[in-house]
Amino acid sequence: MSSFSDRLAAAIRAKRTALCVGLDPRLPLLPAELVTQHGPDAVAAVEEFCLRVLDIIAPIAPIVKPQSAFFEALGPAGFLALRHVLRRAKDLNLITILDAKRGDIASTAAAYAEAAFDVLDADALTVNPYLGRDAIEPFLTRARIDGRGLFVLVRTSNPGAGLFQDLNCDGLPLYRRVAQAVNDWNAGRGDVGAVVGATHPAELGELRAALPDVWLLIPGYGAQGGSAADVRRGFRADGLGAIVNSSRGVTFPFRPDDAKWESAIESAARVSRDAQRSARARSAFGSENSASRLTVLRNGDDA
Repeated sequence: MSSFSDRLAAAIRAKRTALCVGLDPRLPLLPAELVTQHGPDAVAAVEEFCLRVLDIIAPIAPIVKPQSAFFEALGPAGFLALRHVLRRAKDLNLITILDAKRGDIASTAAAYAEAAFDVLDADALTVNPYLGRDAIEPFLTRARIDGRGLFVLVRTSNPGAGLFQDLNCDGLPLYRRVAQAVNDWNAGRGDVGAVVGATHPAELGELRAALPDVWLLIPGYGAQGGSAADVRRGFRADGLGAIVNSSRGVTFPFRPDDAKWESAIESAARVSRDAQRSARARSAFGSENSASRLTVLRNGDDA
């Protein structure tokens, strides 16, 4: 199997966008027609909604990111629905990132990794580094067996992120120390990425310069306030290196009683794709300028 980084880059090039569609299936927001059709079977409504979203966005976006919590909250049947959704995504040649933010050590971490990569067959998994290197190594060991990837929380998009992430740690904020560790774990392979929120554009540019070989998963775009101009700072000079996630902005641009909800999702996905194509194009200067462009980024200048 080819490397995770190579598959990711190929998928982005093929559709000319780094758009990642997040699947956060919130029951109160689902189309009324699906809720009515399935009655008390909430899992069936969630699964059908997600499968139909995948069919809509597959020609538009290269990556999908199901949020595990919304499926787990539905019980054992919800876990099975998540498996079905990931399988359909694979069948549609989408790169899959399981957003579960797992974090533990030793055999427990290995079990989490087995669930994500063997049972659910995700291409990549989000992980929490708070417990240190021995919380990452079991995930990394399993991921590298057959070309999977990890995305480590570094600078998150939530309002309270700075409570810990901004703490001074030997002259640098803590998130920069975590970024250094991510760079070491990645070791130039491209299979250990960093989660960096679009709601922190200055830090996004700073981390792009500090992590030239690391893929950045950028949440916070769209409904959370991040703009195309903000996420542009996350791309390398070759127009790669970043994945921009939009969840509610793509999957819930409608009212539950809107009969044309599928058209609304398609339209929202195309708008997000086109905005990100523009952002990538403004970051890509061509091969002869790539070296000088990266020098500018490493000096911390805005694109």
